[in-house]
Amino acid sequence: MTRPRSSIAPERTRRCAIYTRKSTEEGLDSDFNTLDAQRESGEAFVKSQQHEGWTCLPTHYDDGGYTGGNMDRPALQRLLADIQSGTVNVVAVYKVDRLSRSLLDFARMMEVFDRHNVAFVSVTQQFNTATSMGRLVLNVLLSFAQFEREMISERTRDKIAAARRKGKWSGGHPILGYDVVETKLVVNEVEAQRVRQIFDLYLDNLSLLATADELNRLGWTTKAWTTKKGKGTRRGGRLFTKGSVYHLLTNVAYAGKVKYKAETHAGEHTGIVGAEVFQRVQSSLHANGRSGGRGVRNKHGALLRGLLRCASCGCGMRHAYSSKGERQYRYYVCAKAQQRGWDACPSPSVPAGEIERFVVEQVRCIGKDPSLLAATLAQVRQQTEAATQGLTAEKAALERQRRDDDAELRRLVGEPDAEGRTGRMAEILDRQRAAEHRLAEISAELSAAGVGAVDDDAVAAALAEFDGVWSALVPREQARVLELLIERVEYDGQQANVSLTFRPTGIQALATELSQHEEQAA
Repeated sequence: MTRPRSSIAPERTRRCAIYTRKSTEEGLDSDFNTLDAQRESGEAFVKSQQHEGWTCLPTHYDDGGYTGGNMDRPALQRLLADIQSGTVNVVAVYKVDRLSRSLLDFARMMEVFDRHNVAFVSVTQQFNTATSMGRLVLNVLLSFAQFEREMISERTRDKIAAARRKGKWSGGHPILGYDVVETKLVVNEVEAQRVRQIFDLYLDNLSLLATADELNRLGWTTKAWTTKKGKGTRRGGRLFTKGSVYHLLTNVAYAGKVKYKAETHAGEHTGIVGAEVFQRVQSSLHANGRSGGRGVRNKHGALLRGLLRCASCGCGMRHAYSSKGERQYRYYVCAKAQQRGWDACPSPSVPAGEIERFVVEQVRCIGKDPSLLAATLAQVRQQTEAATQGLTAEKAALERQRRDDDAELRRLVGEPDAEGRTGRMAEILDRQRAAEHRLAEISAELSAAGVGAVDDDAVAAALAEFDGVWSALVPREQARVLELLIERVEYDGQQANVSLTFRPTGIQALATELSQHEEQAA
């Protein structure tokens, strides 16, 4: 007599993948880390479901040092690929936020899970994604996980902002001239000397590309360092480009400051470059732009580009040209008339060659006529003295305001119950930051005025040789000489008058420039 077969069919095997994740790499090199703990919990849960046919896959899906805010994780991508190939039937995690902290990313993964009939289980948060209630609980938990991630991001940003405002270096790639010692910037004297020379090279060339070429010719490279992760990877040490030179020259860290967004604060570290040199470089970069200067783009040799203004309406006059056959006619035209029509400004256009020759002749006459030279030098001294007095008065007013603000801050700190205290303190701090920035600018301008003090003998000697030196200069150098000397040229088309305004330190700068060209020629 044969026995009847059992009516109970064996359970279908459910292959379970255990996914683990940790946001940082801290502690992952220990013998038993958090990824091991998460997997151990998952294995124990899968074992408790053996009666359902669950079995644990031997493959480890571990993402150590990866954020849950996105899906750019190697183990997660392998897991999704195995799900799509039909290898995985159940995904188990220690907590929901181990799989993802983004509600949008989680919804995308749930679509993949549903499409391939894959169940999702959280070991410490019991729910079933097959029911509507389970999905609701899951979405609520995930919403809080995303909220926590965003709060952590906000706290991190606030911490960095507070550190920068106190002048602390808050991380990032090391920069040439400094080493990072115990999270602080410490001057590397060998590299610091190179940084100073790079600033000097740019002031000599006034061109980012020419500076980069010279640095590469010397065999200098960008900052080289070794990462701390794992066995350490060598980074940096590359040839200079126009972009890397620009970033170096505009880094306020070299002036002993730190920057947070649009704010600049005094840093804890020691500066490498003097304030006056740093400010000169920033002024030059601002005037020239990142393409290497107006001279590079000034293809037609317009000597008064950026200097010539229309006296009738106060607008700048642009350089333009027209061609007839093979001949080219250059002229300057009022920007207002060019944009709004010729009725908008009474001044006609002026031939470029004529007005450029007139301006150069005025400079030439200064050196030939002793009385004119004396009068020009007296006017320059008067301008310099007036500018210095104005800057000194502004500096004294800012310092008085700063003392008053300090006193009011101390009073507000001692009166925690004062009405509107927080808003008033924030207003004072913002004003103090603006005052500090302006005081730094004033100090640089006063220093430049002192350096540019007029030496009568040197100016007379240099201007006496103006003709010989001027003819030896290329158009780009000639335009730069005029920019050093002249602040603006005003053209009154109705009266046919041209007036020149010299820079307060322009005469001395011109003398220095001409002397250098004479020495190079010799």
